[in-house]
Amino acid sequence: MAATTIPARFRAFLTGLPERNKLLILSLAVGLASGLSAVVLTKLIALVRAFVDGLPTSSYNWQYLISPGVGMLLSLLLVRYVIRDRIGHGVTRVLVAVSKNESRIKPHNMWSSMAASAVTIGFGGSVGAEAPIVLTGAAIGSNFASFMKLSYRDITLMLGCGAAGAIAGIFKAPLAGVLFTMEILLFNISMTSLLPLLLSTVSATVVAYLFNGQAAVFQCNITPFSMGNIPFYIVLGIMAGFGSLYFTRVTLWLEDRVAHFKAGVYWKWLICAVALGLLLFLFPSLYGEGYDSLVGLLKEGYEPSKDASSFLAVALGRGWAIPLFFLLVFLLKVFAMTLTNAGGGVGGTFGPTLFEGAVLGFLVARALNLLLGGAGISVPEQNFTLVGMAALMAGVMQAPMTAIFLIAETTGGYGLLVPLIIAATISYGTTRIFEKYSIYTKRIAKTGELLTHDSDQAVLTLLKTADLVRDKYPRIPVDASLREVIPVISQSNAAVFPVLDAEGRFQGLIDIDSVRKIMFRSDLYDKLRVRNIMEQPAAYVYVDEKIEDVLKKFERTDAWRLPVVTDGMKYLGFMSKSRILLAYREELKAISQD
Repeated sequence: MAATTIPARFRAFLTGLPERNKLLILSLAVGLASGLSAVVLTKLIALVRAFVDGLPTSSYNWQYLISPGVGMLLSLLLVRYVIRDRIGHGVTRVLVAVSKNESRIKPHNMWSSMAASAVTIGFGGSVGAEAPIVLTGAAIGSNFASFMKLSYRDITLMLGCGAAGAIAGIFKAPLAGVLFTMEILLFNISMTSLLPLLLSTVSATVVAYLFNGQAAVFQCNITPFSMGNIPFYIVLGIMAGFGSLYFTRVTLWLEDRVAHFKAGVYWKWLICAVALGLLLFLFPSLYGEGYDSLVGLLKEGYEPSKDASSFLAVALGRGWAIPLFFLLVFLLKVFAMTLTNAGGGVGGTFGPTLFEGAVLGFLVARALNLLLGGAGISVPEQNFTLVGMAALMAGVMQAPMTAIFLIAETTGGYGLLVPLIIAATISYGTTRIFEKYSIYTKRIAKTGELLTHDSDQAVLTLLKTADLVRDKYPRIPVDASLREVIPVISQSNAAVFPVLDAEGRFQGLIDIDSVRKIMFRSDLYDKLRVRNIMEQPAAYVYVDEKIEDVLKKFERTDAWRLPVVTDGMKYLGFMSKSRILLAYREELKAISQD
């Protein structure tokens, strides 16, 4: 009984408060819940991994061949038979919810992504936990706001608070959580929206501190920044820009190829599991999120042969073999990540992006030291590893501010702020020359449903054709006579009348201006039928058509109103240009409110 009345009482309490106070209290609740979800996910992954690590093994860790496939299968069964819904590509699904589904996310997403990704990653799947927890946090914010019966604008804000809280909770980085939401998820952030976001991320970070301690996520000994290394950070930024293009395009290409692979679900799982197992056996650094290997890269003078169980790594020796090994790791990570998701696993690209950036930074630093060591020039490899994480993230996600402050916060200080800005900015600029969209937005942009920071484009995306249809026009049967039509016209102030057949399919229209000259010809009342006097519209508007395309039809035809129909020509009503312009003005005013 109490479980059902507490939410109702909470809603009743908030209902009586001013709108601003209501949003602040709700953002605090969303932040606490998102932070707790991030803690639960990290604990679940650790629990599953402890179970897997406790299984019998051998000197070469043969479980790399088997355990990731087992995790993928368990995740596949969970999604297929329990959840029964798609939950992959967490950040992209949040973006789609904002642009298409009025920011409403299904309630099961508050737990389903966590459960499936914990199994996938805990058993060694080569994906990240960040995208699933972003979807979880966004679902929490969306459902909390929907329960409170808030408007679309406020539901979107709470969705952003949940996602920001999730990032803050998993990385203990409140500022990065806010910037992530501003750069990637929400197209328009006002000053009034900033306070709820900050409140959500701070509360989520406090929860993470309580359960996971206050230590930085990536702790290492940072070498003080040297002005003489600026040219090398510029090189790293350029390399990260091209690395970002590789990561984005190869990932999307592989996903398309695997999606078109004609095989049953379980055959696809088996093929992906075997291929992934072989990759992890040869390159243990690809196992799981990769953060364990990342800790090794942050050690000065790191040698992979000292702690790697792969015979390939042990055989590397020293010198140029080490950069070559990590070049292969960098190139193959996208394959391991795609195979994990394609085989039934659930995880995101956020974590792999950070891992790939660390590998690239270490690779560039070690190559520079090998090349220039004879000249007495040495660069700090751990610094480059951290800066590489930000640089690749800035290019892949096209979110340089998020990348800069995430690494600054997760390392416990801002000693690398200047090189972080240099490398992230150059990487972002290099990527933008060749790629307009991020890995999260590229697919959505192809459909024309992407919300952007361009207010005009964002408003057009938010407007839905189905919401702008007016059905106030009297219907006229196609077989009616002029005598039957005259009373309908005389009793209505409409300027246009739809002509339909017996099944409600649109056949044409009668324009009052066109029939005015015969309205008083009583001798024609029984001679003329509607099909003889009706006209065809200049164009049709389909109910699922984008408003941007509808406007182009109005411009092309110079019409003032057009009929709206389904694909089967079922009549729904008319849409006028004036109604679109009025809705545009109202929506633009709503998203521009401060």
